[in-house]
Amino acid sequence: MKDKNLPNDYNLLSLEELIFKTNKMIEDLENEKDLEKSIENYQTLLKLNNIIEKKFQKQAKIISEETKEKIKKITLKINEK
Repeated sequence: MKDKNLPNDYNLLSLEELIFKTNKMIEDLENEKDLEKSIENYQTLLKLNNIIEKKFQKQAKIISEETKEKIKKITLKINEK
């Protein structure tokens, strides 16, 4: 499932906004009676999930790198004493 088929505005949203939209779609799917429409919405939901996963991985990588830098600085300060 390629997330390239989704509107570009999904890529611009924050993780929180994407999660909110995803939760809304899940709620709509649970209440949907028309199976044809459900299939379309479910596929969109899967694509959104991929975008959320990629954004989460990027954010986790950034946090990890920042943490390593902070540890490195602290270690250098301790070694200087």
